[in-house]
Amino acid sequence: MLNFSRWAIAAILLPLLIGVLCAVPSFLPDATVAKLPGFMQTRVNLGLDLAGGSHLLLEASTQDVAKQRLVNMEEQVRTELRRGDPRIAIGDISSRDGKLSFMVRDPAQVDAAVERIRPLTQGAGLTGQRDFNVEVVNSSTVVITPTDAGIDNAVKSAMEVATEVIRKRIDEMGTREPTIQQQGDNRIVVQVPGLQDPKALKDLLGQTAKLEFKLVDTTANPSEVAQGRAPVGSEVLPYPANPSGVPAIAVKRQVMVSGEDLTDATQGYDQNNQAIVNIRFNGSGGRKFGQVTSQNVNRPFAIILDGRVLSAPNINEPILGGSAQIAGSFTVESANQLAIALRSGKLPVALTVVEERTVGPGLGADSIRAGLIASIIAVVAVAAFMFVSYGRFGVYANIAVAINVLVILGVMGILGATLTLPGIAGFVLTIGTAVDANVLIYERIREERRRGRNVVQAIEHGYKEASRTIFEANVTHAIAGGIMLALGSGPVKGFAIVLLIGIATSVFTAVTFTRLLASRWVRAKRPTEITI
Repeated sequence: MLNFSRWAIAAILLPLLIGVLCAVPSFLPDATVAKLPGFMQTRVNLGLDLAGGSHLLLEASTQDVAKQRLVNMEEQVRTELRRGDPRIAIGDISSRDGKLSFMVRDPAQVDAAVERIRPLTQGAGLTGQRDFNVEVVNSSTVVITPTDAGIDNAVKSAMEVATEVIRKRIDEMGTREPTIQQQGDNRIVVQVPGLQDPKALKDLLGQTAKLEFKLVDTTANPSEVAQGRAPVGSEVLPYPANPSGVPAIAVKRQVMVSGEDLTDATQGYDQNNQAIVNIRFNGSGGRKFGQVTSQNVNRPFAIILDGRVLSAPNINEPILGGSAQIAGSFTVESANQLAIALRSGKLPVALTVVEERTVGPGLGADSIRAGLIASIIAVVAVAAFMFVSYGRFGVYANIAVAINVLVILGVMGILGATLTLPGIAGFVLTIGTAVDANVLIYERIREERRRGRNVVQAIEHGYKEASRTIFEANVTHAIAGGIMLALGSGPVKGFAIVLLIGIATSVFTAVTFTRLLASRWVRAKRPTEITI
């Protein structure tokens, strides 16, 4: 137990040295850390309650999800019935009352229409139901009704995608350690430490970023468009920047190219030095865009974002090469935000801010100061108690506690963990309990000495016998921390992270490191008596 080879000594000291070195950047100014090598730029990130920042609670509308599903199903139905053999002729598709209905012109083709549509429906999760019910009414009318299970499954899927899209957008802003998590069925919590002005964040997250290119319906009557009416197959959309002064325009419902065909979007400038967004399509999107513009030269097309027309330029010549520009009276900041939103993908559902909270850095500074004072008091009190109670071995325990504190910070920096106010509480608790293992070991050494064992035997048996109890106690401790980490969120998770890291490092320093110190002292001094 007290014999350590050179390799064993290196295996103990090297991880501790790395942990201490990784903790150093957390105490240095940002300018100094920036000059360090990349592998040394490991710092503990401060949570919202310590660094200050913005807290937003976003809510999605389930009605928007249901509406979009109907639109998608309508497009699929039209395509499927049109391209089949034989082609099935139908009347206009109605979307009233949250369901699709249409009449099959030839009653003999009703069953064939139903057979083609049913494969478009899917299972709604593990419910055993379909996401749409297809039925025939009045012998010639087909009705497609969304089921509750299908809507619930679509909302769940939309929220998962929305969470990832939000994460990508915030990462593009260059912020550190945002907290993004789903709350309930249709809400998402966003916390961005260090961001004191949430306006830019709200503007970015408020954009669904659904980009579409559609042809302008030049046959529409301007007076009817002004009243919100459009010809069959077209729709009226708001056009705030319309040069004619009419705040709306009629466009074809069919989408030429959508934002799903984009591969990149960047902010740039046009020939007049006005801010624009440069976009690049993938291979499929570039071919579709080139084909449509080649077939519609001298016709206007609309660039639509989230249901609003940004601009409606004329197609003077085919636009080939897979790239285009979006103009729309942008500022540099708004063009950059749109580029970020397009790069990260469109939100499958519109999100509204239902709660907004800004935490000032002053509150966090007070919390850090209070936590630092509490940590210092805990370290001093524990060190004094251990020294008075166990003498030299108490000093070993105190050295282990000091190293343990730095190693915890170093490990948190390596893992990129975030320190929150509850995390500070876990930190202080870890310091207070870090010497529990040493107390068990030293009391066992006392007991072995009373039984008549010599110094070396007492130390060996003290560490060997107490280690079993120490590991068993900390395993149960770690199980509790693991449950908090897995099931908790926010403050509970922050506490659990620090607690689990502290359990692992304190056991290593209190048992293995102090045993190394004790063995070096015994081998050097050969004591015949110890004072504990």
